[in-house]
Amino acid sequence: MSSLAKVLSPSIREIRLLCCQSAPASAGIRQFIHGSYPSLKQANPHLPVLIREASGTPARAFARFEYGVEKHVELDNLSAKDVEQKVSQLLTV
Repeated sequence: MSSLAKVLSPSIREIRLLCCQSAPASAGIRQFIHGSYPSLKQANPHLPVLIREASGTPARAFARFEYGVEKHVELDNLSAKDVEQKVSQLLTV
């Protein structure tokens, strides 16, 4: 079970996941999306989670918090487990 399968802080307004559909460097984030997105969305049904795939895009995750504060982490060349840890750190308020 994903560590993100819990209700997140209400100060988190949006999560954006960016990756390339075919690049090996984005394989970890694609596996994370397939494995963890359903439980994340089930625990947080009203939280916008945007997934953007575009050729050549580096794997990154962005979180927007209240008052327009944004943070991001780079996720290129990480395993799905490492991606989950980085995203969990990103979403810690």
